[in-house]
Amino acid sequence: MSKKTERQAWQLRKERIRKRITGTADRPRLSVYRGLRHIYTQIIDDENGVTLAAASTLSPEIKGKVKGANIAAARLVGELLAAKARDKGIDKVVFDRSGYRYHGRVKAVAEAAREGGLKF
Repeated sequence: MSKKTERQAWQLRKERIRKRITGTADRPRLSVYRGLRHIYTQIIDDENGVTLAAASTLSPEIKGKVKGANIAAARLVGELLAAKARDKGIDKVVFDRSGYRYHGRVKAVAEAAREGGLKF
């Protein structure tokens, strides 16, 4: 049996989670990707294969405010995503942590999105 790399283990966790979580038109999926330099979030309708809203640390509204992908930046991304979702009439989502622990930056995005009005 070969030893899995950290990346392979993350990929397996991500696939295991995605088997159970799917976004519908009524409850789209809020997906988080946590890179080393940036944080990316999307609200996705998996039935139609459409991204309904997206926000990241590269978004023009956030880009100059913070440097890097820290918890403060994650909080701003969550707030921006919630605002964009509200503008499109989305209030309920399913949270997809993408194989990451619900801790730190991922948790900050989720809590800020909740404070912004999203329910999950």
